[in-house]
Amino acid sequence: MNAPISTPALRIDAQPGMIQCFDPATREPIGTVPVDDAAAVAAAIGRAREAQKGWGMSTFAQRRRVLCHVRDAILDRTEELCDLIVRDSGKTRENALMGEIWTVCEKLRWTISQGEKHLKPERVSPGLFLHKKAQLEFHPLGVLGAIIPWNYPFQNIMNPVIPALITGNAIVVKPSEWVAWSAGPIVEILHDALRAEGFSPDVVTLVQGFGQTGAALIESGVDGLVFIGSGRNGQKVLEAAAKTVTPVVLELGGKDPFIVCDDADIEQAAHAAMAGCFISAGQNCVASERLLVFDAVYDQFEAKVRDLVRQMKQGAASQGELVDIGAMVTPMQLSIVEELVDDAKAKGARVVSGGQRVMSERGDYFAPTILADVTPDMRIMNEETFGPVMALCRVPDEHHAIELANGNGFGLSASVFSKDQARARRIASRVQSGMVAINEFGGMTYMAQDLTFGGIKQSGFGRLNGRDGLRACCNVKAVLTDRVPGLHFANKLFPVASGDFSKIKGAVELVYRPGIRGKLRGLMGLAKSVIRS
Repeated sequence: MNAPISTPALRIDAQPGMIQCFDPATREPIGTVPVDDAAAVAAAIGRAREAQKGWGMSTFAQRRRVLCHVRDAILDRTEELCDLIVRDSGKTRENALMGEIWTVCEKLRWTISQGEKHLKPERVSPGLFLHKKAQLEFHPLGVLGAIIPWNYPFQNIMNPVIPALITGNAIVVKPSEWVAWSAGPIVEILHDALRAEGFSPDVVTLVQGFGQTGAALIESGVDGLVFIGSGRNGQKVLEAAAKTVTPVVLELGGKDPFIVCDDADIEQAAHAAMAGCFISAGQNCVASERLLVFDAVYDQFEAKVRDLVRQMKQGAASQGELVDIGAMVTPMQLSIVEELVDDAKAKGARVVSGGQRVMSERGDYFAPTILADVTPDMRIMNEETFGPVMALCRVPDEHHAIELANGNGFGLSASVFSKDQARARRIASRVQSGMVAINEFGGMTYMAQDLTFGGIKQSGFGRLNGRDGLRACCNVKAVLTDRVPGLHFANKLFPVASGDFSKIKGAVELVYRPGIRGKLRGLMGLAKSVIRS
């Protein structure tokens, strides 16, 4: 294993009370950001709670106008935002545009057009209470917290903020310290939009810092929390939130299977695999981390992706270079990727392309890599890679593909490729995951905003996106009220009379016994009890 490059200048905590920010593609310093301590976090939550009083009373029309201001600002400042994202994360301009600007614009479009529909009171059946009306109402929780990672600096902020706003909540956002530099300008777009409609900018509040800041956010009394990050940190968040019984949506890691059947369109599958493995340099919770390819097409698929990967250019988009893949955001993640690749090589994996750090004198880069003949005993088949690695595993048939797909603790997303729609649907239904795409990279389910986004098992619980994502930000209140105002009668339960048990028993049998005989039995029992009384 190559020794990691390490210099004191690359320590983001080198100056007490400050976050040192760097461009990971060049290691050039780009600024400093003050750290918020526990007192500052508590003050931020207090300001958000005060601002939410007015925002929670806003109309859907007002909320939509705020979101429209946000959308327009993004479209007007797309180039500027892409430059900001690229410099803070080391990714390519194209990924900043498609993976962040486009995804946020689509989330805004859906929320503006569909949000109110899913948040209006919903009439439901009152059951046996025919004299009553029943409905579900969706009220804001109050102040939400969001602790978010570094792989999508812009999208990760907007992802929890947009549903928080449409549901009438305030939100306090704590981004990763590794992308602290871009967070301030991004949140200012939201502040400008709120001010434009006469609302306090404290409806969206930013706190910055390291782990202690995130812990303070959980412990300071938010009414709901979204955490996006690793499984290990998700467990810590859940333990802390349990102390205050704070509801949590956990969107954790993945080890997504990508199944290529023997009747798949290889051109289509190969290009989807390139997206699944190399978007954002593989630093993607829904990355395609295990490619399970049937024997009959394995060699053909390997040759196709090999040719595509060898055409990729890597470098610093922040320096004006036209590149396909950028740098890793953190040096620690670079070391994790290197460790997993080296373990696979030591256990017999064949390097088709890449396989090592590159341009270490310049920045934090790992070459776009294809590993062939990967086997289930290798760590890279079981631990989240979160890097630009395509791991090819040969499988003989459908049964073995499904067995391997379900063979670890993750369950976020999945992809299945087959020209036989019935076969693809059959496989997809048996894969244990929160999301699945047929003949498409599984991560693209995010762009269908009516679908929910989230996983099972170690990939977390709760849902982002869609109707359920909006309602996760709400107190879903059940309401039973009069069907006819002014029509009242008392349900007299007390004091208990001697024949009450028999009457109730007869009524229960009348309602719930199946078939005519059962109904008659209940009716006769009810009639006898009435006569006796």
